[in-house]
Amino acid sequence: MQSVAASLRSASRTVSLAGSLHNVASSSRAFQLQGVQSRNVSLRLPNFRNPVSWLRDNLSPNVRQQNTPEEIEAAKKQAAEKGQLSVFESVPTIADGEGADQVPAWRKKTYTEHKYSTGNFKISHRKLNLLSRQIAGKPIDSAILQMMFSEKRASKRIKSMLVVAKSHATKLKSLDEQKLVVAESWVTKGPNQLKRFDMKGRGRAGIKTHPHSRLHVVLKEGKTRAELREEERARKLKRIVSAGLVREDVPIRNPGPNWAW
Repeated sequence: MQSVAASLRSASRTVSLAGSLHNVASSSRAFQLQGVQSRNVSLRLPNFRNPVSWLRDNLSPNVRQQNTPEEIEAAKKQAAEKGQLSVFESVPTIADGEGADQVPAWRKKTYTEHKYSTGNFKISHRKLNLLSRQIAGKPIDSAILQMMFSEKRASKRIKSMLVVAKSHATKLKSLDEQKLVVAESWVTKGPNQLKRFDMKGRGRAGIKTHPHSRLHVVLKEGKTRAELREEERARKLKRIVSAGLVREDVPIRNPGPNWAW
């Protein structure tokens, strides 16, 4: 009897465990099916966008479409009617040759020189004056070449200034590029003279001055190197005189000292 009761208890326990496992499995599958259905429903919404497609549409590089000249002119006309043109577009432009006959010859301004300068920068006026003397009186190309191979720290700034001055003189004032010469070059002190403490020994202190200076140049049309060489050759040829018996009205060259006997 005891063995029959034990067998019945074991059979009932297995049936109850099988029933509980079956119920849990069925409920988990139901939850999974509900999640899949809800996910499918959310993906079918009209306002839902795939994140990959959103990144591709918003962050991928696009080719800029170039507008036609007709569209550009129409947009400028519409902006002009609204008063939204920029300063550069609102300035009236004159085509080449248009209106040139209306300006009298005596009112046309002709330029003979161009003045330019560097900005105030930290350097002593004595140091900058050495570079100023180096480029004074030289053709603009030669002055730029001197600054290109100079070992001074300020030579790069001066070279850039000379290049800009040459461009302005040739393009804005119609000066001949082949005849441009650095006619004048001078140095002035800047407005900022910074003063700092200079600590000394034995509890003493001095004042250290950090000066600012700037370089000014004046470009003019001078003689080219070929013209200068031709003038020098003519001057030397003119000094050559013949050693004849006839007296010549020329000064005595290399005279000896008086009372030579």
